[in-house]
Amino acid sequence: MLQPRLLLRQSQKTSCQYLSIRNALPRYYATTVEPVKPEPTAQVQATAGFAPPPTVESNSTFQMRTYKPRTPGVRHLKRPINDHLWKGRPFLALTWAKKGHGKGGRNNSGRVTIRHRGGGHKRRLRTVDFQRMTPGKHTVERIEHDPGRTAHIALLNEEATGRKSYIVAAEGMRAGDVVQSYRAGIPKDLLESMGGFVDPGVLAAKTAWRGNCLPLHMIPIGTYIYNVGSTKGKGAVFCRSAGTYAVVVSKDDATTSGGNKYVNVRLQSGEVRKVSRDACATIGVASNPHYQHTQLGKAGRKRWLNIRPTVRGLAMNAADHPHGGGRGKSKGNVNPVSPWGMPAKGGYKTRKVRKPNKWVVTARERNHGKRRVK
Repeated sequence: MLQPRLLLRQSQKTSCQYLSIRNALPRYYATTVEPVKPEPTAQVQATAGFAPPPTVESNSTFQMRTYKPRTPGVRHLKRPINDHLWKGRPFLALTWAKKGHGKGGRNNSGRVTIRHRGGGHKRRLRTVDFQRMTPGKHTVERIEHDPGRTAHIALLNEEATGRKSYIVAAEGMRAGDVVQSYRAGIPKDLLESMGGFVDPGVLAAKTAWRGNCLPLHMIPIGTYIYNVGSTKGKGAVFCRSAGTYAVVVSKDDATTSGGNKYVNVRLQSGEVRKVSRDACATIGVASNPHYQHTQLGKAGRKRWLNIRPTVRGLAMNAADHPHGGGRGKSKGNVNPVSPWGMPAKGGYKTRKVRKPNKWVVTARERNHGKRRVK
């Protein structure tokens, strides 16, 4: 309305001029733009049979698999995308059936020691090698899901003997990777490739790769590790869940006179812990790091995982719980306690002040039920 008439006429002419061309062109309401794939970088040349595994392109963002809400149970269902997992059955010789009293949270005498356990799907638990004392090259055959843990596991095939074993997989590990364990010592061919003597920098460059198991004194400072052991000759006890890791903070000086030498590692809780220099650790981060964002979507999925409902004490009768009974939502003006009277917010303090944990260098922050100050 407010435009000059001359401009309107010009626009009409131009539109009529190209009208036949517009009708001839097909209409596209949505186009798919294919991402440009970067050219693969040249892999590191293998030196004396020691080469790092191929790197996987990682993105700072991630996607979760969601579903169209055809039923209420899948409306809020979210799962991490793990299309690389093995679709078949596990290696049967390394599994055993989980059945009996242990599935219901009972001990060897039949008493319930862990409440809210029972039912669930039939399971075969996997025998996982946490010690990794066998040296030599091991090829990753496949990455599998383990119903007994949150992280994924990798089926290894020892090249020398063909023996199979399961380990906790590192994030980014794929079928075809070659991993080794150096807990038994430095191989002879690796020592010869370094000129007959141990160079710490060259040794770290040829051994500290994702999935390799090393003694902690061979791992460079600042390296991300998981499956961390505590003592010499034993298996891993720390950082075994999905997405967990520790960081090598410092090492005892080699010139320290007398006594055992230790390595300090920082856990994700902020605790700095002292472990043996000969304890084991695996390079990398435990697999399946997006497990924490999983949403089950419905209560029945929780039952499939062998977890039974938890009833609040406030909803019980007075004979069943100290919080029960009364008219309305009242817990009887008592502090929160367990069904047996134990204080629920941290319990009784049992840690002796004059006998601290000698393996903890810096203790983690403890809030004891209070909100953490940001």
